[in-house]
Amino acid sequence: MDPFLVPFGTPRPERADAVRNREHLLRTAREMIAAEGVDKVTMDGLAERAGLGKGTVFRRFGTRAGIFRALLDADERRFQEQVLSGPPPLGPGAEPVERLIAYGRARTAFLLDHQAIARAGLDRNRPVPASGAPLTQLHLRMLLLQAAPMPHLDAVTVQLTAALEGPLVLYLSRPEGEAPLDPGAAGFFGDAWQTLIERLVHGPQAGPARDSRRDSRHDNGHDSRCGDRKGAL
Repeated sequence: MDPFLVPFGTPRPERADAVRNREHLLRTAREMIAAEGVDKVTMDGLAERAGLGKGTVFRRFGTRAGIFRALLDADERRFQEQVLSGPPPLGPGAEPVERLIAYGRARTAFLLDHQAIARAGLDRNRPVPASGAPLTQLHLRMLLLQAAPMPHLDAVTVQLTAALEGPLVLYLSRPEGEAPLDPGAAGFFGDAWQTLIERLVHGPQAGPARDSRRDSRHDNGHDSRCGDRKGAL
């Protein structure tokens, strides 16, 4: 099953001990990342820290990259739950344009925060993961249809999906060792997304987006936290 698609039907339940082991391993992996960074997490180290056998870790994840894919999968599912049933404006209950803006801001922050985990989840034998692009595309199309039906809706949705998901895919495609985008740039990218959505829906008369949490250093349209990285996109 593609871990980034909303599942349909009832999956076969895991045994209780398997669920406990999985949650314990993921929790331990997060603790190791927080304390030592992604590079220090290994299959042997995770087994020792979790107090489980190496065979248990291997059966659960298969490879070191599998650890990080499982972490990203779990976080993606939590993100989906917030979108599908969480409080507005990210979840149901707000106007379509509000939800479009909230989704873009939340998705940008999520992707920037998960760059290191996504990079560590790469496997030479598997393609660069598509992240949550299928859900993003489906969700944006639904909200655009509610907000402002327009010509070429499917093509517009693809372009907007690329605007959100593209930077992470580009980073994962670059040579290992290149610095990731600064997670602090989420506000800058969120403002750009809001401007894009408002002008798409309301036309060029829509004013520039402003996030009151950002300080006056960004008033001239430049965010120092992005710096030279904007050129890499």
